[in-house]
Amino acid sequence: MKALIINCSLKPSPAFSNTGALINKAKIQLEEKGITTEVIRLADHNIKSGNETNLGDDDEWPVILDKIKECDIFILGAPIWMGHLASTAQKVIERLDAVFHEDGFTDEKTGQYFTYNKVAGCLITGNEDGAHSCAAQMLWSMQELGFTIPPNVNAYWVGLAGAGKDYVEAGGEKYFYTNYTLRWMIANLVWFAQLLKDNPIATNINEIEKLAKAESEKEEE
Repeated sequence: MKALIINCSLKPSPAFSNTGALINKAKIQLEEKGITTEVIRLADHNIKSGNETNLGDDDEWPVILDKIKECDIFILGAPIWMGHLASTAQKVIERLDAVFHEDGFTDEKTGQYFTYNKVAGCLITGNEDGAHSCAAQMLWSMQELGFTIPPNVNAYWVGLAGAGKDYVEAGGEKYFYTNYTLRWMIANLVWFAQLLKDNPIATNINEIEKLAKAESEKEEE
């Protein structure tokens, strides 16, 4: 199986990324379980703002989108800025919105998005608070896009109030709760990814749409 992790740090390489440090631990654990894992730092690529597959002018999103199509496990790693989810992570979510309005993203027979039978989770780093809010935004968005969200698939580290030390500088790599939830997250993602590979979701969205339309038309009579 394949995993893709997108590092939504605002800083391009080779600048140090605390989110990248947490992502690296996830990568190691996935590979220990036999999962081929790739990490992409979004800021290293020309990703335009919008909600279409290809916005032209050297837009590199189509290349990343192809990698999302190929993976079984998808993880977004994002920092918190000013108490909110990093704009780079929101950009990924907005670009994936194309599944709702462009051709080629759904199975003709079932109507399922290409994201069906893929699992997703998130990693978060930052100072002070906001991890729960950011996780809620990312996980809700990904399930809306069709990814399966297993239980307990978020891990995070946040520092103390004020301009304190960041994840690595503060020794967050040794922090029990973050290490515990990360291992829990990886275990559940891998287990559910294998479950879906062996037992693909059978829901026929096209049939559901027909039934809902017939029901609604009947109620209008």
